[in-house]
Amino acid sequence: MRAIFVDCTEELARVIKNRKLPIPDMIEINEGNPTQADLVALCAEAEVLLVEHTVVPPSVLDACPSVRAIIFMGTGAATYVDLDDAAKRGVDVLTTPGYGDRSVAEHAFALMFAAARRIAEMDREIRSGIWSPVGGLQLLGQKIAVIGLGGIGVAMAELATGIGMEVAAWNRSPRDHPAFVADLDDALRDANVVSLHLSLNSETADILDARRLLLPARGFILVNTARAGLIEEAELLRMLIDGRISHAALDVFPEEPLPAGNPYRELSNVTLTAHAAYMTDAAYEALWLRTLAAYERL
Repeated sequence: MRAIFVDCTEELARVIKNRKLPIPDMIEINEGNPTQADLVALCAEAEVLLVEHTVVPPSVLDACPSVRAIIFMGTGAATYVDLDDAAKRGVDVLTTPGYGDRSVAEHAFALMFAAARRIAEMDREIRSGIWSPVGGLQLLGQKIAVIGLGGIGVAMAELATGIGMEVAAWNRSPRDHPAFVADLDDALRDANVVSLHLSLNSETADILDARRLLLPARGFILVNTARAGLIEEAELLRMLIDGRISHAALDVFPEEPLPAGNPYRELSNVTLTAHAAYMTDAAYEALWLRTLAAYERL
């Protein structure tokens, strides 16, 4: 089946080339960030779309009736493809889970440390000419609530256990894991750090609402490398301003790239990264190989 990879990033293209990864003859690779018009032109005769970060609206599928399947290169396909619409058309939507579990967990771990020791804040001040050392939080013995025990959450729990943190890990379905806690409120209660590792769907949207954001210890650190929609954003912002949350370390946002005037830009107690948690060469190689495996199953 003829396939088009609509939005290969520069980083992934480099990994495919440098690591001499296979490219099947029936897969064409387009590098860049296609517009909707570009998508229509690219996909006009394709049967399979490979999508890394581009939204594929129903209008594109209207214009490209040959499309039979979409392979989303990640796990949060619903953010980029209308799954109900695709199902009605008979278009299969496949995902490639697991490729970046360790990479994302390590990024979340790095964000936690950056927040605990206020690294980004001091870096900004030093660059602006201010030398003002500030104290931070020692993580040994602190409670971390790991929300979501898929591959990433398990890796995060292991990393946190390794530095002596008290881990309470919750998942929507029971898990045979020593840190598993059956009740979300119990996992959150009195936590010094909360790290999110859930997919976003109708059951998890705003799962950290105003009530649940009051359960961790006052001045807790919130880390989110999953999806912005898991948190009630207005409450997050309010609690960052009033100190209920001491620091938010965020890799995901409701709108990406982060637009001018976004309030996170003005807050000193926020550390921001550009949806980059999965971006390591090892993860990119695993992503490409898992994508090819999904293609071969069609």
